[in-house]
Amino acid sequence: MKNLIILLFSFVCLLGISQNEKPPNVILVLTDDQGIGEIGAHGNPYIQTPNIDKFYKQSVRLTDFHVNPVCTPTRAAIMTGRYPINNGAWATYKGRDALSDGAFTMAQLFQQNGYETGIFGKWHLGDNYPSRPTDLGFDCAIHHKAGGVGELSDYWGNNYFNDTYYVNNEPKQFEGYCTDVWFEEAMKFITTNQEKPFFVYLPTNAPHSPFYVDEKYAEPYQHLKGKEIVNPEFYGMITNIDENFGKLEKFLKKLKIADNTILIFMTDNGTSDGISKDGKIGYNHGFRGKKNDRTDGGHRVPFFIRWKDGNIKGGWDINNVTAHVDLLPTLASLCNLSVSNNMKLDGIDLSNVLLKKSDQLEERSIFVHSRQDWRTPFDISNTAIVMKDWRLVNGDELYDIEKDRIQLNNVAKEHPEVVQLLLKNNQEFLKKSKLNAEYTQFPTTIIGNPNQKEIKLTIQHAIGDDLPIWKSEQVAAGKINRNNKHALQVEKEGWYKIACRRWPKENSGPIIGIPDKNPKNWFVYKTISPSKVRIQIANQIIEKAIEPNDEEVTFEVFLEKGKTFLVNDFIQKEEIYGVYYSYISYLNR
Repeated sequence: MKNLIILLFSFVCLLGISQNEKPPNVILVLTDDQGIGEIGAHGNPYIQTPNIDKFYKQSVRLTDFHVNPVCTPTRAAIMTGRYPINNGAWATYKGRDALSDGAFTMAQLFQQNGYETGIFGKWHLGDNYPSRPTDLGFDCAIHHKAGGVGELSDYWGNNYFNDTYYVNNEPKQFEGYCTDVWFEEAMKFITTNQEKPFFVYLPTNAPHSPFYVDEKYAEPYQHLKGKEIVNPEFYGMITNIDENFGKLEKFLKKLKIADNTILIFMTDNGTSDGISKDGKIGYNHGFRGKKNDRTDGGHRVPFFIRWKDGNIKGGWDINNVTAHVDLLPTLASLCNLSVSNNMKLDGIDLSNVLLKKSDQLEERSIFVHSRQDWRTPFDISNTAIVMKDWRLVNGDELYDIEKDRIQLNNVAKEHPEVVQLLLKNNQEFLKKSKLNAEYTQFPTTIIGNPNQKEIKLTIQHAIGDDLPIWKSEQVAAGKINRNNKHALQVEKEGWYKIACRRWPKENSGPIIGIPDKNPKNWFVYKTISPSKVRIQIANQIIEKAIEPNDEEVTFEVFLEKGKTFLVNDFIQKEEIYGVYYSYISYLNR
């Protein structure tokens, strides 16, 4: 009896230890436009990435990991565990770079399971409610807007150094280089929350263009310009990322939390500037293609994961085909998070393979759909379908990646049965997707909600058929663009003010003039000469003249609850083009 009591006591003590054990922290580092070849450990003979190379040796590597060929759809798939056409965000502009209404994210999952959550860097899944980071699960959000620092939707005048970023949606100026700021702020967040489990999403905007970096990082690559590498500044930005990654590693060890932290390094698509257009200059790990391409060089990226306490370590490879949509269900399993069946995940749980409990994954097709347009990506010519060693590109190009890594030998005629199988899988997938509202309806910006009193809309996100403008310097130069439509949802019936502007409020100036004070003025400023502004919303069409000193033309409209479109134009003689900036606020009458 005595021995039984001792045994029961020991069991209770062990149970108590396991119940009180701190769940693993999670840090996801995601770089922007860094291809699979821009890592020393992958054989690049030029780039200097000693800290990432060291991490590579300690990690489990998913060697056949696929994303989308541009950034927004990759980020949307990571955050939701659903393919872009199932979450609404399949392009980088034109109203399709925001998550659809009701999206549920990885951050919300961690938050609901007791984690402190923070994002530091690039979001690019919506600038307005309800698709901002703070709306979708992040307790702390320090980020720039739109797709890159210095874009026209971002804070005007940002240029990677000493910029103004948004801290839980409020602008704040920081000192230092953008990548340094993201890592420093992430480490401050970790310091504050080290006693709790935390999820840190650290998506850098570097090495995305423009290629600004301190000269000391680019200088080692200058002598190679025009020879083996394309862009010294691009490589320098990656070396700066590597330096910050090393600082993060040392910081985690100093806090003695490194071993119980799931640390991931990955990138969002193929290289943007690491190889020449013909692929003859630069290093691409033996693959063909770059950002925007459907060959593996456009969507096959590095993925390294380490969790020492969970026995995910040791420097070994998993060669199964895996994808961005797998990340959410895998982290949920590793962290023992409760996942609702209503989430409709497209990805699979990879934890058994990572933990060496199995070496097999279910056979499946992975779909790389991407379309830089508001229209749905239904065209097979813009698709890559991946299954084991097979790649079906644009519907009629079949490659055996095991025998033809660089994808030069189209074997579609030799294997028609494989082509038909992959096409059938894609058709079945699309058939199910077309039943989802996310496929057919636009993500909307909600107006009249107290969580965001003033909505800022920009021409960068406007729906239309023109190639969008997306740089601040294009606005400064008065570049005309006819995209002019914004999807809205009116949450509260009543009167609203719509203010149409040439310049954002932080760089205000006359519509038909230029600002008196141009922060960080390196742009060429030119005037435009529209005479009127016209808006169309909820069956109302209103025009107003532009006076010489007007910085904005305002409209007051009564709106009922429901979804609608705002169409806003400058009218310049026979020329009609989209308004650059519009601000909408509810009038409490």
